[in-house]
Amino acid sequence: MNLEPVTALSPLDGRYAEKLSALRPLMSEQGYMHRRVQVEVAWFIALSDAGFAEFKPLSPGARTYLLGLVKNFSTADALAIKEIEKTTNHDVKAVEYWLKSKFEARPELERAAEFVHFACTSEDINNTAHALQLRCARDLVLLPALDRILFKLRELAHAYAEVPMLSRTHGQTASPTTVGKELANVAVRLHAAIERIAGVKILAKMNGAVGNYNAHLAAWPDFDWEAFSRKVVETPEPLGLGLNFQPYSIQIEPHDYMAELFDAVARADTILIDLARDIWGYVSLGYFKQKLKAGEIGSSTMPHKVNPIDFENAEGNLGLANALLRHLSEKLPISRWQRDLTDSTVLRNMGVALGYAVLAYQSLLTGLNKLELNEEALAADLDASWEVLAEPIQTVMRRFGVPGAYEKLKEVTRGKTVTAEALHALIRSLDIPEAEKARLLALTPARYVGKAAELARRV
Repeated sequence: MNLEPVTALSPLDGRYAEKLSALRPLMSEQGYMHRRVQVEVAWFIALSDAGFAEFKPLSPGARTYLLGLVKNFSTADALAIKEIEKTTNHDVKAVEYWLKSKFEARPELERAAEFVHFACTSEDINNTAHALQLRCARDLVLLPALDRILFKLRELAHAYAEVPMLSRTHGQTASPTTVGKELANVAVRLHAAIERIAGVKILAKMNGAVGNYNAHLAAWPDFDWEAFSRKVVETPEPLGLGLNFQPYSIQIEPHDYMAELFDAVARADTILIDLARDIWGYVSLGYFKQKLKAGEIGSSTMPHKVNPIDFENAEGNLGLANALLRHLSEKLPISRWQRDLTDSTVLRNMGVALGYAVLAYQSLLTGLNKLELNEEALAADLDASWEVLAEPIQTVMRRFGVPGAYEKLKEVTRGKTVTAEALHALIRSLDIPEAEKARLLALTPARYVGKAAELARRV
């Protein structure tokens, strides 16, 4: 069977392949190989500048050539590495051999070939490559996608800041709010979640087989290898990696930063699941309509249907993303003694976890862009819910010392269909100042929104 979109085992590489074109070059196996080559080249060039008599500084031409191997890394290069791996049965060694093969007919590089992967364990290359992948995926794909959702939520919050809406607590009618204020609530939560994702420091180590620079010091015992490794890790690209140095590790970087990052993404996803479910409910209530697209079908048997599929797709894919992200965050920081391989296969699924999240963000944004407010439905719902004014009436009664205020309103409203006339009759009977009576008589469910509009416009 040929590998085609319809034969792909994962829908991320099948049905949804086009939607993940920005993430695939970063988080695929080719993306992983690309970053491994970047690390090997950065380490190799840095070694040439370390002052060792055995490895003189590389010429400008050699440096340009090596950096070009990184810049121009292609699918053909990735496939060539995979071909070497058929023999080595070791993916990092295959990268090393591929890089050395690129030194052929270049005497300067051929003479220095044994300094490729010098004193490194595979995890020195892998953990730094993973860090580069995650930094790019976060900064170039995840955060921009979340920022687009945040921008849309703020836009809607401002546009609908003054549109009153009936609240529901425990599924029952409650004090009114505005549509904009409810979207502002989500925007504030999402902004905080985005800041947590952006704030995670991406760490990397380059300290040998068990984190002690054993092989490094065997070669040059008087050289400050820790400072050298830190410089390679922290020097900005392309000559360095532009990451944060991890000074303590076993064979593998502890992965705590990964757990922190994946937990932060999962927290944002959970907020968006909450949003997707709420919008789904508001569509069901008729508060929102959805813009129609010519040719679309909502049901194979019910022609009238316009389903909130974007919010349903978002909710489902966010759930898949979080299931994987939480497994990653719980599993990766655990390793038997100085190293076991249980993290290796799991790490290969980082792109899958992030892929489901990115797919969901796109669906959610599409859904938000299709929403049209149905102010008539909102107004009708409010006008049928005069019982929500029991709260302000009894609160004013208590202000003026009317005994049993709460109990009187409870007797009139709890579990009953409440009319404006019944509430007005109660208000007129109250022993409170006439100005306060007039203010309460002028109140309607649509006007009882507190400072919701102000709060909505503030985000």
